[in-house]
Amino acid sequence: MNTADERLHTIWDGCLQNDRKSQEQLYRLLAPRMLAVCMRYATDKDEAQDILQEGFIKMFRNMNNYRGEGSLEGWIRRIMVHCAISRYRKLKPMVLVDDFAGEEAAAMPVSKAYNDNGLEAKDLMKLVQKLPKTYRSVFNMYAIEGYSHQEIGSSLGMSELLSRTTLHRARTLLKDMVAKLTIREEHCLAG
Repeated sequence: MNTADERLHTIWDGCLQNDRKSQEQLYRLLAPRMLAVCMRYATDKDEAQDILQEGFIKMFRNMNNYRGEGSLEGWIRRIMVHCAISRYRKLKPMVLVDDFAGEEAAAMPVSKAYNDNGLEAKDLMKLVQKLPKTYRSVFNMYAIEGYSHQEIGSSLGMSELLSRTTLHRARTLLKDMVAKLTIREEHCLAG
């Protein structure tokens, strides 16, 4: 175990003893990384911070459920993802958006899938945040978190086939958004 893991487990042991200082240290250590996870599911930073708070509260209430199997950080990350999904299910009924981009995107030709210079991760995450909630949730769960379509379906209350279809539509919308960015960049460079 490296020193970062040892430090995390030392802090965790303090948390298990209900030591408030250890709980604060754990929060300060992991909050930035967990906020990044929450941002993938939220529409804005305020919503992501709400999910983060809910996640830490749930994690502190269920600390004794961690059996030491696998990574502690991975266990906490999974709690954050489940909080984001639960929040999504409470706030928004499951609705597929057939024409998210509207007529403007339909008229926009898809010339390239990616920018010649490469799209930075932060820019791609901004595009993912623009997806409708259903698309964003399925895309994040599948492409980033590694859930299967069966797991996504049961978590979000949809069929496995609908999960696959939603992922396909999310990817198509992302490709269209990337193409639109690429075309804008080409126009800016040309003129």
